[in-house]
Amino acid sequence: MEIYTVSFFGHKDIERPTEIEKRLDDLLYDLITQKEYVEFLIGREGDFDILAASRIKRAIRAYGFGNTHFTLVLPYMKAEYRNGNDLLGYYDEIEVCAESDKAHFKAAIQVRNRVMVDRSDLVICCIRHESGGAYQTVKYALKQGKPIINLAYENRSYNI
Repeated sequence: MEIYTVSFFGHKDIERPTEIEKRLDDLLYDLITQKEYVEFLIGREGDFDILAASRIKRAIRAYGFGNTHFTLVLPYMKAEYRNGNDLLGYYDEIEVCAESDKAHFKAAIQVRNRVMVDRSDLVICCIRHESGGAYQTVKYALKQGKPIINLAYENRSYNI
């Protein structure tokens, strides 16, 4: 079976969420219906992550036929997970990134993001500003030669 892995990154605050949702819904439909098996990797650090997680979950219910896996990738063990929060009921799996778990806490999210990019066949982002952790992650993805779709703009791959 061919597994196609997609990771998601975006700024903490997003502009025009309704437009972003529509673009993401269309893309998720294509991925789920055209790929043999899709693994979605996501963090939980800001508005884009929450929006994307919601749309992924909805798309899996609407179009999935057992060909998806939805993983929350934490940079380190968080109290909300350790204390038995129901995140596991929302995601198929919750993993703590081994590399970022060992890193200094200020660097952990960026380390986790790079590990997610390295695992991915496609990076989906929502980037409007040339600053911040999500922007740095997309720059890294470009250097790794990963295809990138930026949902912040209609019909645009991301180029720096």
